[in-house]
Amino acid sequence: MDIENDTLRLTTAQAIVRFLANQFIEIDGQEVRLCGGGFGIFGHGNVTCLGEALYDHRDALPLYRGQNEQGMGLAAAGYAKQYLRQRFMFCTASAGPGTSNLLTAAALAHANRLPVLMLCGDGYTTRLPDPVLQQLEHFGDPTLGVNDAFKAVTRYWDRITHPAQVIQSLPNAIATMLDPADCGPAFIGLPQDVQGWTYDYPSVFFQKRLHRIRRAVPDAGEVADAVALLKTAKRPMLIAGGGVQYSRAASELADFAKAHQIPVVETIAGRANLLAGDPLNIGPIGVTGSNSANAIAAQADVILAVGTRLQDFTTGSWTAFARDARFIALNTARHDAGKHLSVPVVGDANRGLAAIAAGLSGYSAPKNWTALAQGERKKWDAYVAGNVAPGNGPNTYAQAIGVVNDLCDARDRIVTASGGLPAEVSANWRTLGVGTVDVEFGYSCMGYEIAGGWGARIAQVEREPDNDTIVFVGDGAYLMMNSDIYSSVLSQKKLIVLVLDNGGFAVINKLQNNTGNVSFNNLIADSPTIPEPFAVDFEAHAKSMGANSETVANPGELGQAFKRAKAGKKTTVIVMKVDAFDGWTTEGHAWWEVGTPHVSEDEKVRAAHDEIEAARSGQRRGV
Repeated sequence: MDIENDTLRLTTAQAIVRFLANQFIEIDGQEVRLCGGGFGIFGHGNVTCLGEALYDHRDALPLYRGQNEQGMGLAAAGYAKQYLRQRFMFCTASAGPGTSNLLTAAALAHANRLPVLMLCGDGYTTRLPDPVLQQLEHFGDPTLGVNDAFKAVTRYWDRITHPAQVIQSLPNAIATMLDPADCGPAFIGLPQDVQGWTYDYPSVFFQKRLHRIRRAVPDAGEVADAVALLKTAKRPMLIAGGGVQYSRAASELADFAKAHQIPVVETIAGRANLLAGDPLNIGPIGVTGSNSANAIAAQADVILAVGTRLQDFTTGSWTAFARDARFIALNTARHDAGKHLSVPVVGDANRGLAAIAAGLSGYSAPKNWTALAQGERKKWDAYVAGNVAPGNGPNTYAQAIGVVNDLCDARDRIVTASGGLPAEVSANWRTLGVGTVDVEFGYSCMGYEIAGGWGARIAQVEREPDNDTIVFVGDGAYLMMNSDIYSSVLSQKKLIVLVLDNGGFAVINKLQNNTGNVSFNNLIADSPTIPEPFAVDFEAHAKSMGANSETVANPGELGQAFKRAKAGKKTTVIVMKVDAFDGWTTEGHAWWEVGTPHVSEDEKVRAAHDEIEAARSGQRRGV
């Protein structure tokens, strides 16, 4: 057969789906489809052509029916995280509001550098029926539409205006999503007429292809510079970010730290790089961190940052470190490796750690420094033990976290995202299994919790079906996006959802109060346009979506309910009220820069502003 001249006449939509179905990747010695399927809500912009093509491949590329396009995108992000960016899901939405609903999810995937493919309806290339339903008309630019908004929140963007363009566009989109340095969401706009147009595609385009994720070996000169600086360190520290997990380098990180006795602190994204019992795990760092990690960060002279973009919650808005501390940044992305005049080591975390270790042979951190760090960790462990223990006071986030921590399995996955829970989980969770914690704080997206948990559960069932996905969510985020409880029940992808109800947006109320302001429009009880506040019956609401649900009064009852949820086969929602004012972890916080009024008639606001500004003296100025 003359492969080059052998062709298949397909529609644009059919070609896209057939191509995706023939892309594979090897994970743990097993070949699996690179695309795990998709999430879809059909409308006039994608049902007739793309829907037809997806139906013919429904076994190879299972399509999950979402309830909201934003939730679909968040679920796809949760799936990609669970698979450590080695697989992705697509999302398909109709033209107009169906597509624009995906913008927030695209921004989350972009901020967290996650592969998500969006196949979205668009207007007509011919423009003969214009203006069409849901089209936004720009008088001076007829090519401009809603889909152009995705250029700001995607790593790859294209609009297919001829069927042949698929031959170039799809491989480029996949290459972007699999690139460790440039990973992020890809958007492909599909005009409604072009979806159904045909083209004689070369058959070779649809042959099975096995992909590999590139492992960039760092430059020898950069490694030598890093080694030379580390050898001068009297108080070295290692920051472990989410990139450690994406490069599957957690064991290499642990071995590196052990070989050189360097204390390790974790970012929010890297929260489960080391087990809680690892003697060199000094705790989470930063604004949502621990006294132990922040104490040694303030004294460290050389800091090796691995796989982290050094977000402000990690750096305490760049006040967490000594002003003269030197940074080495090992990262696949050049943009991250050069931050704050770091000595850059651009490369894969796995290969980079091995290269630095080879040059660092014989070096070990001073024993008194490592012992100091470990002593700080012991003090923090004692604080956490008391913080999570149920007492005579009000119910708290920390108590709920402690109950689940004691009863869950080592490989259960923990998911949370917004409000006060990222700080509480980061500070109080004791890691039982590497890579089991997903605290989405790259975009701090309310609504990710349940939707992302659903996506994570789809992936978890494929890999670790005997374990559970456990979602911590506040009442505010629950009310913002909860319909994927229904999705999880329909698809029989069990979740355990803990709704911790503090009567509104309590963590922002806390920030409001901490900056001298009175409670206003955050707690339900303090909203001036609510004449008669009342509580939502979350238990009844969850039951209406088909989930098992119960309300508990205290952590003891929560533990019993959690055991029942673990034993069950169906999504379970457990509701417990927690205190909005005194129920917070009070230790472990670094300074965080927030904008405050420079002038105010309120004395408390002025005093808070002065106090916040006084702490700015320790802030690094970009060097």
